Amino acid sequence: MTIAIGDLQLPELPIDRAEFALDPQRFLEPAREQHPWLARFSKGFVVHGHQAARDLLFQDDKMGPHFAGLVEHFGAENTGWARFMIEQMATISGPRHDRLRASVATAFTPRRANQTRPLMRQVITALLDEWAPRGRFDFAEFASYFPITVMCGLLGVSAEPVRGIRAALDAQMSCMTLDRDLLPTILEAFELLWNFADSVIVEREASGEVDEDSLLDALIASKNNGGLNENELRDLLISMLLAGYDTSKNELTMTMYHLLQHPQMLERCAQDAAYCRKVIDEGFRHSSVVSPSRTLDTALDYDGIHMPAGTYLCFALPMTGRDPAAFPDPLRFDPDRSGGARPIPFGRGTHICLGQYLARAQLEEGIHLIAQRLVAPQLDGEVTWRPFLAVWGIQELPIAFTPA
Repeated sequence: MTIAIGDLQLPELPIDRAEFALDPQRFLEPAREQHPWLARFSKGFVVHGHQAARDLLFQDDKMGPHFAGLVEHFGAENTGWARFMIEQMATISGPRHDRLRASVATAFTPRRANQTRPLMRQVITALLDEWAPRGRFDFAEFASYFPITVMCGLLGVSAEPVRGIRAALDAQMSCMTLDRDLLPTILEAFELLWNFADSVIVEREASGEVDEDSLLDALIASKNNGGLNENELRDLLISMLLAGYDTSKNELTMTMYHLLQHPQMLERCAQDAAYCRKVIDEGFRHSSVVSPSRTLDTALDYDGIHMPAGTYLCFALPMTGRDPAAFPDPLRFDPDRSGGARPIPFGRGTHICLGQYLARAQLEEGIHLIAQRLVAPQLDGEVTWRPFLAVWGIQELPIAFTPA
C-alpha cells in the first residue's frame, strides 16, 4: 500500500533561506525525527537520506534534471539563457546526451586526471607564490583561481581572460537558488559567458593552430566532423568553465575550514600525500556542496510513497553524508574513519558528475601544497556562507598564517 507524497505529514526544511545555509544541522536533526529521509520545502520536496538518494538518483528513466523547469520558474522563455538551460548536456537524456558526453569523456577519465597532476601542481604553486607572502587573505577568493586555471589548461586556453568573468560564472550558478530577483543578473552573466565562448572559438579557428592535447581543439575537430553543431560547441565550453570553477573551489574552501579546526590534520597533509586523499574523501562525505534537483517525468513509487509526474525533488547530498543511518558518528570529521556506506557527493546515474576524478585529483594536490606553504593558519575574521541551494559553501574564509 502506498500513500501519495502530497498527503504525507512531512517536516519543513528551509533550504532556500540564509539561516539554513549557516547551520543546516540545526534544522535537519528534528526533521529526521519526523521522517528519516524526506521533507518539504517551499518549491517541492527534499531527499536528505543517504539510501533514498542513492536509490532514487539511479532511476534516470523516470526523472530528469530540473534545469528546464528553471526557465519556466523565472519566466525567461525565448532568451538565449533559456535555450542553453534546455539544451545543455546536463539537462537532456537519451542519445543526444550520450553523444555530447562522449565528445568530452576522454578528457575526464581517471588516467587523464592523473596525467594532469603536474599541471595542477604548477598552478597551485604559482598561486601560492603570489598569495602566500601576504600572510593573510580570503581563502575562498584564493581558491576560486585554482580549479578554473586547471580547466583552462585542459582546454588549452589562457586563464587570464577567464579570471575576469568569475562573477559571471557565479551568477550563472545562482539560478539554482530560485530567487526570481536575480534574473536580470543571470541573463547578463549568460550573455557575457556566451560572447566569451564565441570569441575564444572564433579566434582559435581563425588561427589555424591545433594542439593535440587541447580539449578545445578536440571539440572543434568534432564540430568540423559533424559530431557537434555550433551551439553545442559553445554550450560545452561554457559548461566546462562552469564545472571547472564553482564546485571544486567551494569544496576546497570547505575542506580548509574543517582543517583549521584540526591543525594536526593540516600538518599531516603537508607531509603525507596519501593522507590528503583521505582528507578529501572525508570532506566529500561530511560537507559536499552540490544539491542536484530532479523533476519526475513519470510517476514513481518508493518506500511506500507515491510520487506523481511533475514532483520536484531536491537531493540534499551535503546532508546525505551526515545520515546517522549510513555513517557512524556522522558529524565527526575523521579522515581515518572506517566502515559506513559509500558517499555519493557526485550524484548517481546518467548525469553523475563527469569531472569527479579531476576534482578529486586537484583537491588532493591543492591541499598537499597549501599545507606546506601556509603554516599554522587561523581564522582571521567572520566566516560567511553561500546559499544552500545551487552550490553550497563558504563565501568568505579570512585566514592569517605564517608563510613558509
